[in-house]
Amino acid sequence: MSDVVLNRYQSQKSEFSDPFRLRMHRSLSWLAKAVSVNDDDIRFITLWIAFNAAYAREVALFSSSSERSEFRRFLQLICRLDTDQQIYKLVWETYSGSIRILLENQYTFQPFWDYHNGQISQQAWEEDFKRAKDKVHRALSNKDTDTVLAVVFDRLYTLRNQIIHGGATHNGKVNRAQIKDSGAILSSILPLMLEIMMAHHSKMDWGKPFYPVIDKETYIVSSI
Repeated sequence: MSDVVLNRYQSQKSEFSDPFRLRMHRSLSWLAKAVSVNDDDIRFITLWIAFNAAYAREVALFSSSSERSEFRRFLQLICRLDTDQQIYKLVWETYSGSIRILLENQYTFQPFWDYHNGQISQQAWEEDFKRAKDKVHRALSNKDTDTVLAVVFDRLYTLRNQIIHGGATHNGKVNRAQIKDSGAILSSILPLMLEIMMAHHSKMDWGKPFYPVIDKETYIVSSI
């Protein structure tokens, strides 16, 4: 985990509202865990939890469509607030190759699995995949960062579902490259997202996190 984002949290946390401080504390705790483990699958899972802790609000996120809508909204906001173009530079200068490979990978494209599970036709998923690739290519050509990130995180969400719902073997050989690349992308982009959030903690409504710490109907976050 970047020392910069942790130091920023430590120096600024007294300025944060209780819900925002809890959000940051939880996300940073999972980010620290991700850095400490020597296991690609567990690292990816803990990085996704850190991302979830950062963006999830007190809204109904118990379906894949609503959850995707929520993190797309969050990504658009983060890109809009990225005035120093930290995420822009990361996407276009550091991970453009890994991102292109991920976006061309049918195994992280949910309609591909919908076809193999008998929910849609082969033609339907292939047409969806072609449309998705055309959309990505336009976004890549225009350096449209938030559109690219929205598609990237859609693919990461499919990968997350494969692991969390038992659709992958731990340390399996068939998905090593995408797990490694996805973990590298997340571990680099999450600290930047948290920095941007902390820089704008008082200017935006980041919402209440899920499952606040409760004691007699009161938040207990002052010691965090």
